[in-house]
Amino acid sequence: MIQWLHPGFILIFGAFLIPLFRGKWKQGYLLILPAAALIDVILMKMGVFGDIPISTWRLPFLEYELIFGRVDKLSFIFGLIFTLAALIVAIYALNAKSSVEHMSQYIYVGSALGVVFAGDLITLYIFWEIMAIASTLIIWHGGTDKARRAGFRYIMWHVAGGIILLAGIITYIGNTGSVDFNAFNLGSNSVYLPSLLIFIGFIINAAVPPLHAWLPDAYPESTVVGTVFLSIFTTKTAVYALARGFEGFDVLIWLGALMVVYPIFYAVLENDLRRVLCYSLINQVGFMLCGIGIGTALSVNGAISHAFGNILFEGLLFLCVGSVLYRTGPAKCTELGGLYRTMPLTTAFCFVGAASISAFPFFTGFVTKSMVIDATAGLGMAFVFLLLQLASAGVFHHAGIKVPFFAFFAEDANLNARDPPFNMLLSMGIAAVLCIFIGVYPYPLYQILPYPVVFEPYTAPHMIGQLQLLLFASLAFVVLIKSGLYPPEQRKINLDSDWPFRIAGAKFMRFVEGPLMSFAAWMDSNLKKIAADFSAYGEEKEERILIGVSVLLGLLFLASYLIIELIYGWIA
Repeated sequence: MIQWLHPGFILIFGAFLIPLFRGKWKQGYLLILPAAALIDVILMKMGVFGDIPISTWRLPFLEYELIFGRVDKLSFIFGLIFTLAALIVAIYALNAKSSVEHMSQYIYVGSALGVVFAGDLITLYIFWEIMAIASTLIIWHGGTDKARRAGFRYIMWHVAGGIILLAGIITYIGNTGSVDFNAFNLGSNSVYLPSLLIFIGFIINAAVPPLHAWLPDAYPESTVVGTVFLSIFTTKTAVYALARGFEGFDVLIWLGALMVVYPIFYAVLENDLRRVLCYSLINQVGFMLCGIGIGTALSVNGAISHAFGNILFEGLLFLCVGSVLYRTGPAKCTELGGLYRTMPLTTAFCFVGAASISAFPFFTGFVTKSMVIDATAGLGMAFVFLLLQLASAGVFHHAGIKVPFFAFFAEDANLNARDPPFNMLLSMGIAAVLCIFIGVYPYPLYQILPYPVVFEPYTAPHMIGQLQLLLFASLAFVVLIKSGLYPPEQRKINLDSDWPFRIAGAKFMRFVEGPLMSFAAWMDSNLKKIAADFSAYGEEKEERILIGVSVLLGLLFLASYLIIELIYGWIA
């Protein structure tokens, strides 16, 4: 019996009706879909649909049962922030004209919700792959050759991750006979390998270094709106999946510690502000993975609440930089500056996002990220604690100072720009208000976290310590700028961990286009000659055709085998 309308289905199936609308009707419909999904999630939590069991929307499949609507505290909080963020960005996107782009974006969000509410591994995989395809289309809507190539590299990464994930799921089902998506028992030898494969599939989507370069490579190549959508859902869906399946897995602590530190250096060197924010996004996901890996109630609550807050304040920063791009064209540090005079509201909203991501008191980051850092201190993880504090200072440098400084306060670039249209300002305003509200009064957020919260952010030692960290980080930035030691903003390409894959891929493509294609052409011409010679032995027309086709198929199978052997030998 259906007691609850799945919010993901509202967006996925509703997306196909978008081309039927025009003008104001289309804009209204674009708002109705995410608003309906958000209301659906809220009413579900309030019990309007009755006493909803832990799982609904069951569908028999072979000897298993697929669960499309598992409802609990973890899925609810991600469902809530996903639908809320979708509505905020939908308001921002009202000026976008392409119906196909809107369809891709709503299917993308709906499939992310499908993952969040999936109660089994098969359903999770189906929505996981839909999300990968839809996000690739969003990248390709950038419309440039760079977007096309970046989208191709992006889908290759996610196809590889999807194959690994599928291999893990199939092996896991074969070893256990269960399709349930719950915490994996890594202590059991029978499920260790499949669980590890599933884990690898998840961390590819989480953009864990060195498997992360697809994110800053692809996201900035999409449209202004597309980049905002992409920044919210893919990595946070992976965070949800890791929280569901691998809470307390120690490896995540060290992967998270690597993630918080590694992107800082690239963010400092990067000239494109959207790429700066992409590296910042990877850094922030690192805090979440650390919290999940530690596995205590405090750290997991910190990871989940930080994912909730990050969607708002990182999304706000992407909205602000997108507004600059919308009005000026460029989004590079070397081409911007002085916009605070002509874009005052965008500047103010950007400051709210910068203060939130930097964890200033009375802003969102202060009441979420602090739980993860305090959890490391409470367990005596001195080295991890030090890395997280170092990363917090680094975040303030590149996202808290660099983005607003070079966009709005650097040397005036004399750009003829003004604040974006009202709907874009409204979207940024809603996100900014929520960032401040949660920072000032975090308790409604704390109440919906997976575990009871025993944490008080506003204590004197906590506030003084954080303000000291931010003060010294800002002083260091000023000293580096004044002394000329801060890396200058330059038009350049920074090599990341994807360069070995690109080199290997280019060599493989040259092999395919060269020797392999020549061999295939030679085989094709000779097969035709052989088939023609054999056909002469048939007395009747039908007999000649049958003999020719039979011989041709046999030789094609032989050629395929030889080609596969050549490729395998070359790779090995």
